[in-house]
Amino acid sequence: MVALFYLIDTVINIYIWLLIIWAVLSWLVAFNVVNTSNRLVYLVGDFLNRITEPALRPIRRIMPNLGGIDISPMILILLLIFLRNLLLYDVAPALLR
Repeated sequence: MVALFYLIDTVINIYIWLLIIWAVLSWLVAFNVVNTSNRLVYLVGDFLNRITEPALRPIRRIMPNLGGIDISPMILILLLIFLRNLLLYDVAPALLR
């Protein structure tokens, strides 16, 4: 059972890193540091968009319009950290007694 909780923790950590990489890549594309006509940049950006967009879309629907600022990745990261801490420090010890 402990291995399952560590697996969930690892998956959450990987998803948090994917969100961070997606945010940085979107900034680099927006400021024209990297170009999406490069095949590798396009493939990485498309993969990250397909992985992160389903989780970010409901948050964006709830959030008010803040102009050009998108804080939905930050909110999702905070929710994932809360979920990870809830599982590891509250749920897992209660189940493993």
